[in-house]
Formats: sequence, C-alpha cells, structure tokens
Amino acid sequence: MGGNTITTPATRVPAASLAQSRAARELGLKRGEFELAVRLGRVRTVPAADGGRRRVAREEIERVRDTAGFPDSLREHVRAVGTTEGATLMDITTARFTRLARAGMLTPVRFYLNRYRAVVWLYLAEELREFAAAEVNAPLMTGRAPDRMRARLDAGIDLRPRNWRSRHAGQLLGQSTDAWERAAAVASLLDPVTVLELVKCPYERGYLSKLRPESTGHGAPDSPSARIAERIMTADDPHEISWLRASLLLSLVEARRLRPAPRPPNARTPVAAHQEPLAPTTHSKGVALPEPDAAPAGGAIVTGEQCAVEAEPPRPSRGLFGWLRRRGA
Repeated sequence: MGGNTITTPATRVPAASLAQSRAARELGLKRGEFELAVRLGRVRTVPAADGGRRRVAREEIERVRDTAGFPDSLREHVRAVGTTEGATLMDITTARFTRLARAGMLTPVRFYLNRYRAVVWLYLAEELREFAAAEVNAPLMTGRAPDRMRARLDAGIDLRPRNWRSRHAGQLLGQSTDAWERAAAVASLLDPVTVLELVKCPYERGYLSKLRPESTGHGAPDSPSARIAERIMTADDPHEISWLRASLLLSLVEARRLRPAPRPPNARTPVAAHQEPLAPTTHSKGVALPEPDAAPAGGAIVTGEQCAVEAEPPRPSRGLFGWLRRRGA
C-alpha cells in the first residue's frame, strides 16, 4: 500500500481578494501611485464583503503583472508631475504652463497642500506630452493666447479646481456599482446644505453618507488644511452646481426605483418610481460639465422629495415629470 500512495505537497489557496495596501506592495507601487492607478482604472477594485474599503482581486493583480513592460509601464502611466517638471516636459516656461492650466487647457489629476498650506497641482506626465505633441495645440505653446482664454485669465478665473472636480466625478462614477453609489458620488461634490435641501429623507441622507466615497486625507478633520481641501472638493461654480443638483436628483430617481434606502422596520417604504432615468455623460477626463460661459439649461432648479419618517398610507407616485410640473406650478 505504501508503494502505491502518491503524496503531493500541500498547495496554498490564494486569497480571493487583497487589501489595497497589500495589493500596492505586490505591484511595487507607493501609496499615492496605487491610489492614482485605481482612480485611473489601471487597477480595478471590487466591493468588500463586509462593506468596508474596496479590495483588489487576486486575478486583477495577475492581470496587471502580465501587462507589457510591467512594472515600469504602470509607473509611467501613473506618473504625476508639478508645474516645474511639467513645463520642462512640454518645453515651455512655468508661467505659460500655469496660464494654460488656469485657463482649463490642462487638467490636474491630483493636488496636495505643502507645509505652507499652498495648493500644489499635479498632472499626468503622459497627458502633458500628448498635449505638447498635438499639432492643434502648437499655437498655445508659443503664440499669443486666444482672446477667450486671455479674457478668462484677465478676469482672474482659475479652472483648475473645477477641472479636477470634473475628472474626480468621472472617476467616482466609473467606480460606482449601482445607482445609490452614483448618487453618493455626486452628493460628495455638493455642500451639505445643498444635499439637505435636495434629499429631504433622513434615511436617504444617512445612506448616502455611508456610501460616500473615501477621500485621501488632507490633515486632521476640521484642521486648516482639511478645510482648504474641502473647499477644493466642493463645487462652487453656479453652472457646475446646477448640473450636479440635476444629476443628484436623477440618480436618486433611479436609486429609489432600484431599492429604498435602509430604514427602521416601522417606517413607510416609499413607492418605487417607474420612469426611466437620464444618465449623465462622462468622458476619459471626467464628467462633461457645462462650459463656464454657458447658461444652465432651463434655468430652473428643482429640489428633492421628502420621505415619510413615520408610518402612513402610501400615496401613488405620478412620476418624475408630474413632480416637476408640480414644482413649477
């Protein structure tokens, strides 16, 4: 019997998913590089079983490792540079680089606060090289700036925060798995007073807060640095706010139809809506927000419905368009 027994070494079953810190080490990335890789979609994450921070599947680690040129190619894709290095890559002066960025021609991918609490914007190196190499951008590299661009700069407009928020919104929406997560992503870009105005139901507000995307730390809560970062991460342009308000309301319509927000057992569950939601358009650089000089479509601003906190007979829904008509009456 002993001669017929075949023994094999015990094989270790790999974990189904890894914590992000472990995944970063296995991919040879620093924390900031890994976070950027996730936001850019270079490394895909999956929801955690316990509802905690998203994780990385073992198969995803192997997929990234199998890409051509790994790990140097991955590091190059997530390489972020500041103004001085960016200007060198584009072979222009730092002054021209800053003017291009302030005018919205270059989109930041990250920001941080230095020890003087000044905002330092970072840009993807590969995007800067592509911008400089594009023939259509040649006049911007050496010639006189277009009149519209000069008018914005002369008026003191700085589109870097807004462009970063647009990109950030696109990344958050791209990582969302359902309508409630999309609504939470949009709500994270609005100030709390606006969210309170639009989302009357306390259960829904609590659920959106629970699903709020985690943000990279910029100092202790309520610290001066955290307050500066909060201002950057919160929409302040009227047209941008109008777009986000409408997007949040439409996301909530879809989310309520999907399932109600968690609430106590004795609370009334709202009747699901039956209208088709409108999905906001996104692109590789972020969400397609209105142009700064454009007027908000329609001109009207709508607010959200209030859910019932105490048990009461449900009232039939007349749909989103009927609600909008009632709001406009």
